[in-house]
Amino acid sequence: MKKIKLIILTMSVLFFYSCKKEYNFEFRTSTKLQIDEQLKFELVEKNNLPIDSIRYTFDGHHIKDASQIILKEQRLGKHALSALVFYEGKTKKLTNTITLYADKEPVVYNYEVVNVYPHDADAYTQGLEYHDGFLYESTGRMGQSSLRKVNLKNGKVLQKIDLEPAYFAEGMTILNDKIYQLTWQNNKGFVYNLSDFERIKTFDYGKSKEGWGLCNDGKKLIKTDGTERVWFLDPDTLDEIGFVESYSNKQSVTNLNELEYVNGKIYANVWQKNILLIMNPQNGAIEGVADLNGLDKEVRQSQNIEPNDDVLNGIAYDVENDRLFVTGKHWSKLFEIKLKVRD
Repeated sequence: MKKIKLIILTMSVLFFYSCKKEYNFEFRTSTKLQIDEQLKFELVEKNNLPIDSIRYTFDGHHIKDASQIILKEQRLGKHALSALVFYEGKTKKLTNTITLYADKEPVVYNYEVVNVYPHDADAYTQGLEYHDGFLYESTGRMGQSSLRKVNLKNGKVLQKIDLEPAYFAEGMTILNDKIYQLTWQNNKGFVYNLSDFERIKTFDYGKSKEGWGLCNDGKKLIKTDGTERVWFLDPDTLDEIGFVESYSNKQSVTNLNELEYVNGKIYANVWQKNILLIMNPQNGAIEGVADLNGLDKEVRQSQNIEPNDDVLNGIAYDVENDRLFVTGKHWSKLFEIKLKVRD
């Protein structure tokens, strides 16, 4: 009899555990939103089993109101929304990726040519900047990379150093009497004295994988690496201290190349496209797009060159006189232009 009771008890226990429901969590949330929209979320246990508590985090920061967030001051792009569930002495973490887009379409600009200046057609322009009446330029390609000071009016090179053949030079910028220059895939940047081009420092990149464009806002260096990210660097330590991601109201924008800082906005070339993007440096929103394809056609007709990667690349801004200059890789002309909102 005792054996029978033991068998019955054992079978009852096995039956109980075989019928016991397992936890089945579902993390419900929107994954695509725009600025000022509410991110609503909830975590449910689909078998109605008890949960002790849930801790929500957004990009690693605890959310006090565990029901919604108003996405207003966050940078655009991808964010991690996580739920840490506590139940039966256990924990389980679930994460959803939230992508935040701009809330407005970019303003579309046309252009007006104000002046045309000669430009060295042998210069594979990767970086361009206007400073104290002169143009400073970084040119690329292996074995052809250089840093140069150029006379704006006649295009003549006044000062030049060549980089070692192993380096493919990219963007450059000037801040506090120093020139900062990137290389493409060498994971190295250089710092020079503005006056004599003496190289005084070499630095490595951080999380950014490559060097593409470079500019500054008077306090920080601003760098692109071929992705949608725009990095901010401390000009003294050259450490990456933050980033934004470039997004319109519909999509991310990658291949940002040469950069210029103009009246509080970042102007960016896009590799192999004859356009300028105007970006908000606070959140990465693409606020404007300027179509400069007419310049490309004018240069190609005058130089009789075939379409390839010799495209628009080079932006410089004269702050004192409010002049915007653009050129391209191997272009024989440099244009002073004004942007006008398209009707």
